[in-house]
Amino acid sequence: MRKNLEIPQGKRTRLYRFLEILPGLISYSAIILLFILSWLDPVLGSIYLFIIIASTLVKAISVAYRTVQGYEVLKRAERVDWHKRMEDLANPHEAYERLRDDNNHSYHFGKHLENLKLMAAMGKDYPNPAEIIHAVIMAAYNEGEEVIGPSIEAVKHTTFSNSRIIFVLAYEERGGAAMENTAKKLAQKYQKTFKDFLIVKHPANLPGEVIGKGPNLTYAGERLAGYVKDKNLPIENIIVTSLDSDNRMAPKYLDSVAYEFVTHPNRQHLSYQPVSLFMNNIWDAPAPTRVIAVSNSFFNVISTMRPHALRNFASHSQPLQALNAMNFWSKRTIVEDGHQYWRSLFFFNGDYSVLPIRIPIYQDAVIDETIWKTVKAQFVQVRRWYYGASDVAYVGSKLFVSRNRRPVPFWKLFPKFWRLLDGHITLAILAPIVAFGGWVPMIMNLSSRAMVAYNVPNIVSIVETFASIGLIVSILVSLRMLPKRPAKYSKGRSLLMVLQWILMPITSILYQSLAAFYSQTRLMLGLYMEKFDVTRKFVKK
Repeated sequence: MRKNLEIPQGKRTRLYRFLEILPGLISYSAIILLFILSWLDPVLGSIYLFIIIASTLVKAISVAYRTVQGYEVLKRAERVDWHKRMEDLANPHEAYERLRDDNNHSYHFGKHLENLKLMAAMGKDYPNPAEIIHAVIMAAYNEGEEVIGPSIEAVKHTTFSNSRIIFVLAYEERGGAAMENTAKKLAQKYQKTFKDFLIVKHPANLPGEVIGKGPNLTYAGERLAGYVKDKNLPIENIIVTSLDSDNRMAPKYLDSVAYEFVTHPNRQHLSYQPVSLFMNNIWDAPAPTRVIAVSNSFFNVISTMRPHALRNFASHSQPLQALNAMNFWSKRTIVEDGHQYWRSLFFFNGDYSVLPIRIPIYQDAVIDETIWKTVKAQFVQVRRWYYGASDVAYVGSKLFVSRNRRPVPFWKLFPKFWRLLDGHITLAILAPIVAFGGWVPMIMNLSSRAMVAYNVPNIVSIVETFASIGLIVSILVSLRMLPKRPAKYSKGRSLLMVLQWILMPITSILYQSLAAFYSQTRLMLGLYMEKFDVTRKFVKK
C-alpha cells in the first residue's frame, strides 16, 4: 500500500490553514514591527534594525566565501574524466592497484581511490556499471524544435553511451497540434540515436491534477515504468533525470551521476542534484533578467556547498525504482521540484538526502519579444519559485502531530522545517528592510531629538558598504562563469555585464521581495496557485 504523500485539496484542517498563513503572517509582522518599535522608542527600533542588518553582513561574507569555494569545486569536477572513472568501477581492484601511485590529482578528485578500495573489498555487492541505464524525461508544453532540439543534442553528446539512454519527450495535449507535430518529428529524427526515444502525450484536464509540470512528468514516468517492465529491463539500475525543454546538460553529467549512484550503498534513497546555471542565452538577455539569472546561478553554486540544506531544484535525477514506489512527482503543486525533496523524505521516513553533483545543467535566462514582456515574464517565473512557501504547511502538518503519526523524528525534521520557513521569510523582508529600514526610526520620531534615530541611516550605510564586498566578489566570479561572448556583440557588452549590478537593489525588491510577498499573500488568503504559468522560451535571432 502506497503512502499518501499528496497535498490536500479542498478544505484544509485548522493546523494546515494556520501553517499556510504562517509565512506571510511573520513576513508582514516583521516589517510592521520595525515601525511599531521605532514609534515606541527609536532605540528599540534601531536595535531591531541592527540585528537584521548585522545578519545581512554575516550572510554577505558567507555568500562571497561560498561563491568562490563553489566555483572552484565546479571547475575541479569538470576536469575529472567521469567516463574513465565509470570504467574503473568495472574492475575496482585492478584499477586501484594501477592508480594508487599515480600523481594525476585532477583524475583522483574526491574519493575515487577510496571508492575503488571499498568496492574491491565488497566483491560484487554493487550494480554493474555496464548495466546502468539513464532515462531522460523532458517536459514540454508548446515549445518548438528550435528550443527542444538543442537540449536533445546536449543529451546525445554526453560522454555516456547513447545505447544506454532512454529519452522520453513528455508533451502536453494542451500544447495543441503544433506541439504534437514537433514531438513526432523529433521522435522520427532521434529514434535510432538512443536506446529508445519515446513520446508521451499527457492528456488535459485529468481529475486531481493542477495544470503544471508535475502531472506531466508523473504521467510520463508511469509510461516509462510500464515500458521498462515490458522490456524486462532492471528497474533497480535505471536513473531518471527530469529536464525542462531548454535544459542542456554538460557532457559529463550522466557519467557523473552514474558514478555516484554505483558508489553509494544507499543509492535508492538519494536524489542527484546538478548545479543549475542560467547561462544558455545570458548574452542575449536584458540587464534586469541577467542579474536575476546570474544571482540564481550563484545561489545554486552556493547550495552545493551546503549538502545538509540542499533540496531538489529544477532538473534533478532519482532512481526509477524509488520514483515508481512513491508514485513519481506530485500532481497537486506547481513547484514539483522542491516539493519532491519533502515527498521523498517522508516516503523513506527520513532516510533520504540530496547528493550534490558538481556538473552543471544549463538553462535559459528569461527573454521575450519586448523588454516589457520580458520583465513581466521574469516576475511570473520568480513568483512561481517562491510559491514553494506552500511546503511550509505540508512539512509542518507532518511535524506538529503526535509521535506515532510523524514520519520523521521531531528533532530531525524541525531544523529542516525552520530553514524552510526562515528562507521564505528572509526572501520577503530582507531587501526592503536593508533598502529603506534605516530611515524608519527617524521618520517615526521626527519630533524627537534622539541622536540614535538620526544616525541610523549613516550607520546602516557603513554596514552596507562592508556587505558590498560580497557583491564585488560575486561580480568577479560571474565574469569567469560567463560563456564566451558571441561575435555579434562588441566588447561594450562585456562592460554592461559589470554595470548591470547597479540594478541589484531594484531587482531584489521587485523580483525577490514582492514576488515572495505575492506568493505568501495568496497562501494567506487561500487563493492557491494551481496553474503553472509557463515561461515562454523565446529564441533571439
